[in-house]
Amino acid sequence: MKRATSALFVLVLGLLAVALPTSGASAAVGSRPADLPPTIRVGTEGVYPPFSYHGGAGSGLTGYDIDVMNAIGKHLGVKVEYVETPFDSMFAALEAGRFDVVANQITFNPERNARYDLSDPYVETTGVLVVRKGETQIKTLADLKGKRAAENITSNWAQVAKGAGATVVGVDDMSLAIDNLEQGRVDALVNDKLAIRNYLATKPDAGVKVVAETNDVSKSVLVAKKGSGYLPQLNKAIADLKADGTLDKIYATYFDAKRPVPTTAEIMKANAWPMARAALTRTIPLTAISFTLGMVIALAVGLMRMSKQPVVAGAARLYISFIRGTPLLVQLFLIFYALPQLGVKIDPFPAAVIAFSLNVGGYAAEIVRSSVESLPKGQWEAASTVGMDYATTLRRIILPQAARTAVPPLSNTLISLVKDTSLAAVILVIELFRQAQLAAAPSLEFLALYGMAAVYYWAICLVLSFAQSRTETRLNRFVAA
Repeated sequence: MKRATSALFVLVLGLLAVALPTSGASAAVGSRPADLPPTIRVGTEGVYPPFSYHGGAGSGLTGYDIDVMNAIGKHLGVKVEYVETPFDSMFAALEAGRFDVVANQITFNPERNARYDLSDPYVETTGVLVVRKGETQIKTLADLKGKRAAENITSNWAQVAKGAGATVVGVDDMSLAIDNLEQGRVDALVNDKLAIRNYLATKPDAGVKVVAETNDVSKSVLVAKKGSGYLPQLNKAIADLKADGTLDKIYATYFDAKRPVPTTAEIMKANAWPMARAALTRTIPLTAISFTLGMVIALAVGLMRMSKQPVVAGAARLYISFIRGTPLLVQLFLIFYALPQLGVKIDPFPAAVIAFSLNVGGYAAEIVRSSVESLPKGQWEAASTVGMDYATTLRRIILPQAARTAVPPLSNTLISLVKDTSLAAVILVIELFRQAQLAAAPSLEFLALYGMAAVYYWAICLVLSFAQSRTETRLNRFVAA
C-alpha cells in the first residue's frame, strides 16, 4: 500500500511538471515597434463561436477574433499569447494585469471608452433579437418589457435588453443562452448578428428564430488598460489590414464559407482524450496538492483551536469562521483578481492551490479538533505518566487513534474537493469541466460532453471511495473487538 501511494505521488508530481498554461501564440515577423512588448497577452473567451473558440479536439484557439489578432501581431512583429477567460471575468482580469489586450467582440460604448483604451473598430455589425420558434408575442425590442432575456451580464447586449425593459438572466456564454431559450427558461436573447448567423448555420434545426435587429450598429474594438500606449500601433495595424484586404479575407473565411458539421459520436471521440488529459494534468494534481497542504493547515489550526491560550484559540476560530462563512468562489476571486491591486500577483494554478488549500484547512480543522477531542482524556494522562511530552503524545498516541474517526469525514472533504476544482475555471485554469465547456461551445453537444465530464468525475470519486474503504479496513484491524 505504501509503495502504491508513493508511486501515485510521484505520478502526480510528474503530471504537474508537464502541466503548462493553456495558450496559443502566433509567430512574429517584421520589425517590432519600440513601444510594444515582444509578446502581447490577449484575453479572449474561447467559447464564443465563430469569434473565439476551439475548433477541434486538442486544437488551439481559432475564430474570427483570433485570426484578426494573429494578423495584427504578424503585422506589428510581435508574438500573441492568448489567455482564455470567462467573459464576466474579462475586465477584472484586464485590470489585474493578467493580460494586455482583450479581443472578444467587445462593443464600443461611452462608458467603456471613459475607463479603457478602445481601438478603432475592426468589424461592424448589428444585434438581433432571438426567440423560440412558435413565439408570437415578442416581435420587437419593445416587446421585451417584463420578459426574461439570457445574456452575459457584463456584455453590451445585456444593456440593450435591460434598456428595453427585460429582466436579464446571467449566463456564461451565448450557447448556454440559446440552450436556456430553447428549454423555455427565458423568453429571448439579444446577441451579435454574426454569432447568431453562425449558430443557425451550424444548427439549422434549432428551435429558435430571429425576429428583429437592433437599430444601433455594434462596433467591435480591442480593449487595453487606460494609458497603456498600445492604441496608436493597434489602430495603425487595423487600418493597414483593412486597406490590404486581410480583414475582408478573414471575414469571408468565417461568415461566407460553409463548414462541415461533425456528428455527436465524432465529437465525443475527438474530445475524450483532451478531457482525460485535463483531468490528469489539472484536476487530479490540483486536488492532490490542495488536499495535502490543506491537511497541514487543518492540523495546525485544529490544535490551535484546542489551545488554552485565548489569543491562539481566537485566531483559529476567526480563520475557520471566515473560510466557512464565505463562498469558495469569492475566495478564488479575492486571491486571483483582488490581490493584484495590492501588488500581489499569483499565477492561475498556484492561486487555485492556495484558495483550495485554505478552504480545505478551514473545514478539515473542525474535523481534526472533534476527532482528537472524542478520545478519552485518560489517553493524555496515561502518556504523561510514562514521560511522553505533548508532541510525542500527539504523534504516537492521539493522532493515530483520531485518524480512524477522521477518515470518513475527511474522505468526504476530499471527494468534494475533486468536484470543487471545476470552479478554478473562473481564474483561468483549464481543468476538466472547463475543457468540456470549450468543446461544447462550438459543437453545442451539451448532453454528450457534459455527460462525459460527469463520468470522468464519477470515476475519480469511485477510486477515492475505494481507497477510503480500504483505509478504514486497515485502521479497524488495530481496534479491539
